[in-house]
Amino acid sequence: MTLRVLVTNDDGIAAPGIEALARAAADRGLDVVVAAPLEEASGTSASMTAVERDGHVVVREHPLPGLPGVPAYGVGGSPGFIALIAVHGAFGPPPAVVLSGINRGANAGRAVLHSGTVGAAFTAAANGCRAMAVSLDVLSAGEATAVSGGAAVSTAARVRDADRHWATAARVALDLLPRLTAGPVESVLNVNAPDVPHGRLRGVRRAGLASFGQVQMTVAEAGHGFVRTSLEEPGQAVQPGTDLALLAEGYASVTAVRAVVEAADVDLSGLAGE
Repeated sequence: MTLRVLVTNDDGIAAPGIEALARAAADRGLDVVVAAPLEEASGTSASMTAVERDGHVVVREHPLPGLPGVPAYGVGGSPGFIALIAVHGAFGPPPAVVLSGINRGANAGRAVLHSGTVGAAFTAAANGCRAMAVSLDVLSAGEATAVSGGAAVSTAARVRDADRHWATAARVALDLLPRLTAGPVESVLNVNAPDVPHGRLRGVRRAGLASFGQVQMTVAEAGHGFVRTSLEEPGQAVQPGTDLALLAEGYASVTAVRAVVEAADVDLSGLAGE
């Protein structure tokens, strides 16, 4: 039986990364359906938001260039919401696997908590569907983040999205698919690849989560009736063996993560009623 795969993202249905991931999955002979937000939904984590008209969630057919026969939909909802309704048959037979991405920018460190790309994968896994989040590190390959006026300004903007190496991240993800399907359903594989040709990739390595993301939000100014935020570099040394360290060294990183689990090491003994 052909593996049924949903491809989604948080950058929106028109983003180049989702087309590359869907094409790679289709080229491997998988049964692919694409459904992603009509608009960018970055930073939405696993939120359940949707746009309704006359009591119906907005769903529009959105064929992807170069992928004839692959059904694709733009949805007025968050990535987590899309993953949830897909598992319940909104886009045909429920998928066995959700591939979320390819995100424009690394989803690394504990900042994955806030990612809509990872949030869609977490939602799928929580509902009995194996899932992988895939991201392309647009700050890799020697590109840097300059801090100007307290805000992070990426030189990655100088590279056209059409010229990025989406195929590298897609190939790494599809090569990891057998490990995903053989693993526990509640675990998500979080995959990050540097923006380099596959031939320049140093390899794929298991990584720990860094204690921070590539950039962090800070409050730049707070006044009467307003708050202004900005992004800046963490200012901490990258820990060896973490996803951010491996990306900087030219490796693709893969980390097995789980969304919500009980903390068994917290002492809650002796409560009333026990």
